Amino acid sequence: MRILLLVSAFNGLTQRVWCHLREHGHDVGVELAGTFDGPRELTAAVETAAPDLILCPFLKHRVPEEVWRKYPTVIVHPGPVGDRGPSSLDHAILDGREQWGVTALSAVEEMDAGPVWASSVFDLPAEPISKAALYNSRVADAAMACVDEVLRKVAAGDLPLDANQCLRVVAGTGELPLLRRKDFELDWTEPATVLAQRIAAADSAPGAPADLQGRRFCLYDAVAADTETGAPPGVVVGHHLDAVAIACGTGTLWVGYAATLTGRRGPKLPASRVIDASRTPFLKAPEALAETSYVRDDYAGYLTIRSYNGAMYSEQCRRITTAVEKALTEDTRVLVVRGTEHAFSNGIHLGVIDAAPDPAAEAWENIWAIDELCVTLANADQLTMTAYTANAGAGGVMMGLCTDVTVARDGVVLNPYYDMGIYGSELHSWALPQRVGEQRAETLLHRKLPISAGEADRIGLVAGVGPRDMADFDEWLMRAARSYAEPATLSTMLAQSAERRARSKPLSYHQTVELAEMARDFFDDRNGFSELRKRFLSKTPADATPAKLRFN
Repeated sequence: MRILLLVSAFNGLTQRVWCHLREHGHDVGVELAGTFDGPRELTAAVETAAPDLILCPFLKHRVPEEVWRKYPTVIVHPGPVGDRGPSSLDHAILDGREQWGVTALSAVEEMDAGPVWASSVFDLPAEPISKAALYNSRVADAAMACVDEVLRKVAAGDLPLDANQCLRVVAGTGELPLLRRKDFELDWTEPATVLAQRIAAADSAPGAPADLQGRRFCLYDAVAADTETGAPPGVVVGHHLDAVAIACGTGTLWVGYAATLTGRRGPKLPASRVIDASRTPFLKAPEALAETSYVRDDYAGYLTIRSYNGAMYSEQCRRITTAVEKALTEDTRVLVVRGTEHAFSNGIHLGVIDAAPDPAAEAWENIWAIDELCVTLANADQLTMTAYTANAGAGGVMMGLCTDVTVARDGVVLNPYYDMGIYGSELHSWALPQRVGEQRAETLLHRKLPISAGEADRIGLVAGVGPRDMADFDEWLMRAARSYAEPATLSTMLAQSAERRARSKPLSYHQTVELAEMARDFFDDRNGFSELRKRFLSKTPADATPAKLRFN
């Protein structure tokens, strides 16, 4: 089938749909709706593409009537049957819904009101989950189920049902208003649990605004604690690494990320870089905000790394390196480095770099810090293993390849390339060719296209793909680690690892070559890293759909 993805951005969900459709033999093209001057130009582009089906997994723009009347056009809406409006997930989290869903419906004149092709319902976790995390996990999974159902029905010649004929599994749905930043305003006299839920609903956009220390901020990545400090509500009472604690009407709110709010919102940065917590005591942050956590059994140690939105800044990289070094001193046979359900790593932290007094110097420090983490993993005497538990990109993918074994969770999308005007480092010139060969490594780096976990497994980038369900994946990962820890297997794997290092140039050679290229990218800005970074952080729309995404 010839399928056009009409989207507002080639985001994580769109990439997952794109990979999935291509792997199932469909001819897939992409058009970015925001790159057209008006409906006439967009309609002409669709006419040129002449698709059998238009899918819109992430679309904030209106589809012209000339398009949806001529071509089957299916909108993937992040709400259950009957829900309407642009702030569906915000409302679901704010209202403390126990269930929510995704609906695939035909585009019509009235937004979110078309006939229904498919729907999928899921449970929301008991603890508040950020909108971004929910979207990239349960919403994305439900969207994929809807996409498969749409394809089945289109292939069978079935038609969508009028929404009034569909069972409304989630009660109380209807049209909900657009929520703006002011609707998430924080009142420090309220309980910390209420504020954490409000921040979760506004994360990652538009952000929850608050007055603090006589200034205006947007707050993100928050967790409530029962701790009572006796301080008045709205007072910063402690810190832990870069997270800060704020007294509330009841309990304490821990905030991991913040942005200044004076007119335009500033960049999202680790909270202590924005909010002054220098005169407050050190307090232990809740486990949900832990940067690393380590558990072990008789066979393996499991080091979980947590980075907000997958970005890792200099100090964080150094702390994670220290955690890896400590874990390697344990008497376990295998060290597993893994991410959380919602994030793995995308490499260096563009926000911290851009906000630094000298962005080039900060970028240089950041790449050195993440490189040292990669070198530590690559030089380990213990067998090392990486588990891509969530989407990963650029240096985050390459960091994972520095271990002896890599595996991935089903549904994960990997972007194993650099696309920000930089050559890239993280020992990619050593690790990537070892997995997939020189020619394919070159192709991945220059095509600059995402691949699914399944495709990564097929080409040898990863050694296995575990279940999508997180609990099932944890069990699968434990069994895999134990299988590698068996004495005969372990001995063979360690010997192979030593042989790979012996027959290649020293790691220091690869690191030196890569850093020499990165120095020119950072300090000479030879490929426009500065401007590309700013466009990315400000979410500047693309000027045109990249040719590589269009139909061949």
